[in-house]
Amino acid sequence: MNPLQEYLSSTPVEKVNTSMVAYVANLTKVAEVAPDIASDVVKEFDTQRKHLKLIASENYCSINTQAAMGNLLTDKYAEGYPAHRYYGGCENVDSVESTAAEEAKALFGVDHAYVQPHAGADANVVAYWAILNKKIEMPSLEEIGETNLSHLTDEQWADLRAKLGNQRLLGLDYYSGGHLTHGYRQNVSARMFDAYSYTVDKETGLLDYDAIEKQAMEVKPLILLAGYSAYPRAINFKRFRQIADKCGAVLMVDMAHFAGLVAGKVFVGEENPCEWADIVTTTTHKTLRGPRGAIVLCKEEFAESVNKGCPLVLGGPLPHVMAAKAVAFKEARTQAYQDWAHKVQENARELAKECINLGMKLQTGGTDNHLMLIDVTTYGLTGRQAENAMFECGVTLNRNTLPFDPQGPWWTSGIRVGTPAVTTLGMGKEEMKEIASIIDFVLKNTKPGLTKEGKPAKGKIDLDDATKEAAKKRVDALLSKFVLYPELDIDFLKKAFVK
Repeated sequence: MNPLQEYLSSTPVEKVNTSMVAYVANLTKVAEVAPDIASDVVKEFDTQRKHLKLIASENYCSINTQAAMGNLLTDKYAEGYPAHRYYGGCENVDSVESTAAEEAKALFGVDHAYVQPHAGADANVVAYWAILNKKIEMPSLEEIGETNLSHLTDEQWADLRAKLGNQRLLGLDYYSGGHLTHGYRQNVSARMFDAYSYTVDKETGLLDYDAIEKQAMEVKPLILLAGYSAYPRAINFKRFRQIADKCGAVLMVDMAHFAGLVAGKVFVGEENPCEWADIVTTTTHKTLRGPRGAIVLCKEEFAESVNKGCPLVLGGPLPHVMAAKAVAFKEARTQAYQDWAHKVQENARELAKECINLGMKLQTGGTDNHLMLIDVTTYGLTGRQAENAMFECGVTLNRNTLPFDPQGPWWTSGIRVGTPAVTTLGMGKEEMKEIASIIDFVLKNTKPGLTKEGKPAKGKIDLDDATKEAAKKRVDALLSKFVLYPELDIDFLKKAFVK
C-alpha cells in the first residue's frame, strides 16, 4: 500500500481534504523515484512549522499556487511571447501567459506586463536591456564582437560599455538598502553601465530627495533607479518622477520587496511606483505571496522591447510557474488580500514600536513597510552572530548591513526583520509584542564566541542551553496557535516519507 492509498484508507471520508490528497499524491510519485527528495521536502515543511519566519523576503504561498507548478506545462518550450513563438504548439501556453499578464495588468494598473522572468535579477536585466534597446542605437552582435557576455574580461566590458555610449545608472547604494542588481560593483549591472549610487542621509538614515536630485543633475543617468531590499520607509515616487524628468532619465523602480503592499493598496498615490515609473520590476514571491519568479511592468512605450527578454536575456520561459503566477495574481485581487497587506504594515509598525520600547536601536527609528533593521552592536554582537543565535532558538531571520556599515556585507552590524510570513499565519499585535520580547531575550543572553586563541570571533556565539530551551518554548507556544498549512498532517507526512 503506497502512502496515498494508506492516507485515503485510514482517514474518514468527512476528514479527507483536497490539499492533503494533493500533497500526499505528489510526494508519493516523487518517492517512487527519489525517496530522499520526498523526505527533504517533508523535513523542510517540518522546519518551517517549527521556526518563526521573520525573513522579510520570504512568505508562504497558497497550496493552490504550489499546485499550479506541479504539472506537464514544465515540459513545453515557448521561447518568444504569446502569438510570437519560436516553437510550435504553444497555444495553451499562450493562454496561460496571457492570463497571467492580464491579471498582473489589472492588479497593478499598468499598460503592459511581462511575466516570464525567473527571478528578480533576471527581471532587472530584462528591464535594463529593454531601456537600452529603446533609448539608444544598440550595436549589432558583430560590432560587439563577443556573444558570451559571461566570459568578458574587465577590459572587454569597458569596451562594450563604450560601444553602448557609456550609459549611466544611478541607484540606491547597497549599504543604504539597495540591491546587488542596482549597480553593486560585483554585479553585472555595474558592468553593463557606468554605475553611480546615491545614499541615505548619514544622520537620519532617510532618502534625501534634494541631494538625489543634485546628484542626478550632475550624473545625468540614462536610468534613475528607485527601490530597495532593506530600507524601512515608504518612498515618494512622484518626487523621483520629477527628478527623472529634470535630468532626462528613464525612471525604473524595483519594488520586489514591497509589491504586495502596492497590490494590497497599502502604498497608493505618491507611494505607488506604478503610477509614476516608466518600468517597474518585482519578484512574485516575498510580499506578493506568489511563486518564486518575477515580472516586468511598463508603459506601452517599452512593451515591445520588454517582450524581447527572450531571446535577448532569458531562455525558455517556465510555463508552469507562469500558471502559478496567474493563480497568485488572482488571489491578490481580493479584499482578503488587501486586508492581509494592511495587516502586514500594522504588524511591522507594532513590532518596531515594541523593539524600541525594549531599548533596541532601529534604523530610521521605525518602519513604514514590512521590514525593519535592528542594530545589534548594542548587544555587543555582529549580525552574523545574532542571526545564528536566533536560529538556534527557533527564529529565522537574516543579518543585514546598515548604512555605512564598518562590518561589511558578510558579518554586518544589523539584522533584518519582516512581518509578511507571520502575518500570513494570522498573527497580530499581541504576537508582535511577544516576538519583540523573544528577540531581546535571546540577544541579551548571547555573547560573542572565541577562537582557539581566546580572541573574539565575529561569527561564533556563546549561548547557553537554558536560554535556547526557554526561547524555543516561547516560539513553540506561538506557533501552536498559528499553524502553517493546518490542513496538512505533518505527522502522517513524516511517517510516510521521512526515512
